[in-house]
Amino acid sequence: MGCSRVSLLVFCISFLCFFLYTTQARWHYHTKHKHTHSHKVSAISQPPSSPPEYASEPPSTPPESSNLSEPPTPAPESVNLSLTPSPEPASPPDDGSDNNSGVFDVRKFGAVGDGITDDTDAFKMAWETACQVNSAVILVPYGFKFTIQSTIFTGPCQGGLHFQVLCAYYSLQDTLFFSPTSRGLKGLTGNCVIYILATAKVDGTLAPPDGPDSWPQKNSKRQWLVFYRINEMSLVGGGAIDGRGEKWWDLPCKPHKGINGTTLPGSCDSPIAIRFFMSSNLTVQGLRIKNSPQFNFRFDNCKNVHIISIHITAPALSPNTDGIHIENTNNVEIYDSVISNGDDCISIGSGCYDVDIRNVTCGPSHGISIGSLGNHNSRACVSNITVRDSVIKVSDNGVRIKTWQGGSGAVSGITFSNIHMDNVRNPIIIDQFYCLTKDCTNQTSAVFVSDILYENIKGTYNIRSPPMHFACSDSVPCTNLTLSDVELLPAQGDLVLDPFCWNAYGELQTLTIPPVSCLIEGAPRSMLHNEMDYC
Repeated sequence: MGCSRVSLLVFCISFLCFFLYTTQARWHYHTKHKHTHSHKVSAISQPPSSPPEYASEPPSTPPESSNLSEPPTPAPESVNLSLTPSPEPASPPDDGSDNNSGVFDVRKFGAVGDGITDDTDAFKMAWETACQVNSAVILVPYGFKFTIQSTIFTGPCQGGLHFQVLCAYYSLQDTLFFSPTSRGLKGLTGNCVIYILATAKVDGTLAPPDGPDSWPQKNSKRQWLVFYRINEMSLVGGGAIDGRGEKWWDLPCKPHKGINGTTLPGSCDSPIAIRFFMSSNLTVQGLRIKNSPQFNFRFDNCKNVHIISIHITAPALSPNTDGIHIENTNNVEIYDSVISNGDDCISIGSGCYDVDIRNVTCGPSHGISIGSLGNHNSRACVSNITVRDSVIKVSDNGVRIKTWQGGSGAVSGITFSNIHMDNVRNPIIIDQFYCLTKDCTNQTSAVFVSDILYENIKGTYNIRSPPMHFACSDSVPCTNLTLSDVELLPAQGDLVLDPFCWNAYGELQTLTIPPVSCLIEGAPRSMLHNEMDYC
């Protein structure tokens, strides 16, 4: 019995020694293999233990034009947008896409990116190809300058299309330039997204051909980038768009060029920077635009539009440079933005309803306007518009409704609330005699204006005009105008001007400064049975 126990103990000790020896041998062999060879490891089968860090600072200067033949390392071709740039593949697929990630690099469609070559066809091919694929990414890579002419990007797409512009600097006038920064993108989602990462610096060497004379004759001079029939698209990031609009503004036809605002004969077409047409579920966020030749953004026949944290600038005398114009568009949100230009910060045209504007700093400009409406005897309907929690400064107008004589339709359900005015010429204005020349005459029809609320509007006004101006049509009075907590004082001096009213019906819920005594109480008898016929 004792021998059996001794034998068992010897066997166990022998087995343990053998196990330790073989384990140590395997460990040493693996360690030696690991440190003496450099095999490429599959990123799919063996991912890194931790993701790379985001780049923390942009390069101090963009690459010089002379270095374009040896471009910087491009961004990774992956839908994982959190990664920093990595070397490009040595041999891209022939169809222009990375089949594993669904990325369509515009260079693989022939884009050169040297700032001189016309890359428009390559962008169109990339869009059209990716549009047929689910979950595709159109990649405009890091470190190149691409030139693109006036272009229409058309949908609908198969679904899940991303238009990814890495570290981009936009420049208008027929040319789209990109320069590098090193900020990464994270946390942005959407079915069709243009990513413009980080704000790039304006570099004179990136200036495109500017002005009407440089615009190709075969291209439309009314628009630059158009997105048509697109659903679920986001134009997001901190990129900059430089419209190079100076030479367009100086066309002889522009109103500021002639004597006393008159115009001279000649072509007057100027491009809208970015236009969305017949599209839905759109988001524009974080962009900066300066010096657009005409409107900065225009939305026609769109729905579900969300505009957040954009910055628009143009000189005070730049003509028709409306910041955001919407027409026949509904369910619109414009939040947390700064706009200064030579026309309306925001203009709301016919066919718009359910619009919410909040926390916008506007000016110098022509203010925030509904209209103009009813031009050329047209019918216009606008309803359920709210402008709130905003600042308007050093502007020709504050909150304005403007209509032409001879129009029809109605503006109703409008709220202007909690707005601060800073040296504004016409802080509150309804102008139903809007006219750009001296040839307009009174007509028997007009757009019907009713149910307008002005509450908690305070600040200062320019003494060249009365602080409140209600000029309503002779034949179609304004009705149900309501004022509450309105306090407007002169920006200079102590002279307080009286408000102006013409054929305006409404009430005061509180005392106002200055006092308003010109509103007519009740409703006009001629309107009692006809209000529902307008829209």
